[in-house]
Amino acid sequence: MLDALAWLATQIGLGFYHIGYAITHPALWLDWSDKEALIRFIYYGGSVELFFAVFDIFLVVTIAGLIWRKFMWGCVRVFEGISNGIGRIAAWAGLIMVAQQTMVVFLQSIFRLGEISVAPLGLGLTYSVGWWSEGLKFWNAVVVALCVAYAFVQGSHVRVDLVYAPLKFRAKRAVDMFGAIFLMIPAAVLTWMYSWFFLWRHLITPKVSASDQLDLMMRKSKIVKWNVETVGFSPDGFNAYFMFKILILAFVALVILQAITFFYRSYLELVEGPASEGRYLDRDTLGEGEEAYEGTH
Repeated sequence: MLDALAWLATQIGLGFYHIGYAITHPALWLDWSDKEALIRFIYYGGSVELFFAVFDIFLVVTIAGLIWRKFMWGCVRVFEGISNGIGRIAAWAGLIMVAQQTMVVFLQSIFRLGEISVAPLGLGLTYSVGWWSEGLKFWNAVVVALCVAYAFVQGSHVRVDLVYAPLKFRAKRAVDMFGAIFLMIPAAVLTWMYSWFFLWRHLITPKVSASDQLDLMMRKSKIVKWNVETVGFSPDGFNAYFMFKILILAFVALVILQAITFFYRSYLELVEGPASEGRYLDRDTLGEGEEAYEGTH
C-alpha cells in the first residue's frame, strides 16, 4: 500500500516536470520531419506520463475552483460552451448526409451514373457512386462522435433512473460527482489509450502497439514511414477510413471534458443548493409553447 502511494505521489510530481519539459522542448515531439520526434509523440500520446500530466492540470484547476467558486463556474461555462459549439456545428453533418444520400439515389437511379462530380468553390471532386454511398457512414460518425457531449449538456442523453430519480437534490449531485469521476473518466481513459495506438497502427509502418516500450519504439523509428490507410470496404469505396479512428479519439476527448465539467457543475450545485441548479446552462429551445418536447429532440 505504501509503495502504491509512493508511486502515485512520484507520478503526480513527475507530471508537472513532463509538462514543463514538453513546453520547453517542443521540437522533441512536434518536429515530425524527425522520425524520432514522431515516435515520441506516438508513445507519449497514449502513455501513463500523459495521463498524469492531464491529471495534474485537473488537480490545479480543481483546487483553484475550490478556493474561488467563480473560477469553477467560469470553467463550467467555457467547457460547456466548447461542447455546445462543437456539437452545434457537427449536427449540420446530418443535413449533409441527407443531401448526399438524396444525390446518390437520384443520380444513380434516374441517370444511371457510375461517377458523381461535385465542385464546390471550383474544387472538383469526382468519385464513384460507391464512394459517395460509403461516405455516408463518415457523416453519421461525425454526428455520433462530435455531438455526444453536446447531447449530454442538452439533457438529450439516455439514462435509466431506477435508483437516482427518488433521491433528494444533494444526494443526486453526489451520485453525479461519483459517476463522473469513477465511471465516465476511467472508461474514457482506457478507450483513449487503446484507440490512440489503433489509429497509429493504420498511419505508419512498422506497426506500434500499447505494449511497446519507448526504447523498442525508438529502434523502430529508424525504419518508420507513413502508410496511411486508404482501403475501403469495396475496391472503389470510401478510402479515408483513418478518419473514423480520429473521430474515436475526438469522441473520447469530448467525453473526458464533459465528465470533468459535469463533476464541477455537480459539486457547485451540491454546495450552493437547489437555487444553483441549471445556472449558466445553455440549452437549445424549440420556442415558446414547445417546452414539453425539449430534451427529447
